[in-house]
Amino acid sequence: MKKLLADWKGYLMSGISYMIPTVIGGAMIVGIPQLIGMAFGVNDLSKYKSAQGFFHMLYQINQVGWIGIGLVNLVIAGYVAYAIGDKPALGAGFIGGQLASTINAGFLGALVAGFVAGYVARYCRKIKVGEAWESSVPLLIVPLLTTGAVALVVGIILSGPLSWLNISLVAWVKAMINNHTNGAIVALVLGAMIGTDLGGPINKAAWMVGNILFIEGVYGPALMTNIAICCIPLGYALATFIYPHKYFSNEMFMAGRNDLIMGSFGITEGAIPFFLVSPLKLLPVNMIGGALGAVTGELLGMKSHIPPLGGLPGIITADNKLAYIAGIAAGALFIGLVAPLVANFNISSDEEEKDIGEDDINIDME
Repeated sequence: MKKLLADWKGYLMSGISYMIPTVIGGAMIVGIPQLIGMAFGVNDLSKYKSAQGFFHMLYQINQVGWIGIGLVNLVIAGYVAYAIGDKPALGAGFIGGQLASTINAGFLGALVAGFVAGYVARYCRKIKVGEAWESSVPLLIVPLLTTGAVALVVGIILSGPLSWLNISLVAWVKAMINNHTNGAIVALVLGAMIGTDLGGPINKAAWMVGNILFIEGVYGPALMTNIAICCIPLGYALATFIYPHKYFSNEMFMAGRNDLIMGSFGITEGAIPFFLVSPLKLLPVNMIGGALGAVTGELLGMKSHIPPLGGLPGIITADNKLAYIAGIAAGALFIGLVAPLVANFNISSDEEEKDIGEDDINIDME
């Protein structure tokens, strides 16, 4: 069972890794034209759908971004299927992802479609036919069985339950976000998850929650995760300014300065060199820092009416810019002040590896 769960996690992470550029690219091409329009006093580009000129071009570019965002379910279903069943599963996975969007089954429906297509394609490897018919297996039999299975399972058997579950979850999260107390709980959970494994499965799960809801037009969770992602590496960067250079080895000091860039563009992996110095001590620091940042932004009323950008550029897409900045500052300041007090960053790489080996710590950073 443990191996099966590990395999499923790998398939999911593979799908997410292919999906991330689609989300980021789509969001940026949606957001940037809207920001340019807002700079000229135009808040709604759709008014220029049938017009001509500069704002019509902005509208057209903006729509390309929405097409990209609309492909997310297709991409993740296709590449989850690909991870399981290789190329023969890809087509059915794409179809299943688009089907999930069509029947409003969302991300969950896309995942089910990807797994169905992948495992059916894998099963098709066992089909044995005569030599004269071998070419028909990949051209006819595999597409028929994989796509047919997706149509049957996602399109008929689970269509109603998956659609109901997706709609209910989105409505529930919307209600939570609209209530600041419940919204703070969501922020607390997502921020802490971002701070756990710094780019690993738990971190990516929180990021996925934010971005799947982002696709449904609920931007709050994406803002929460964006803040947490920024404040953790920026916290370690800030520590190198708060404390004297003697608190850090040259290697760690430079890693901290590099985290100014990593944190600014929302790359939590920048904090990994610090985390590995003392994982057991710094895990709660990272989790508290991420949660504190997300909760601070939420309680101060951060929101966005357009798809939020990640990292510090997210400031320009946030409606309440002060809340977004305050959230990043609160989480980063906590980590910057506390991390050097609980861990010794003035050690060489050799000493670091020795210490970790003696503690017999096993970290899964997939």
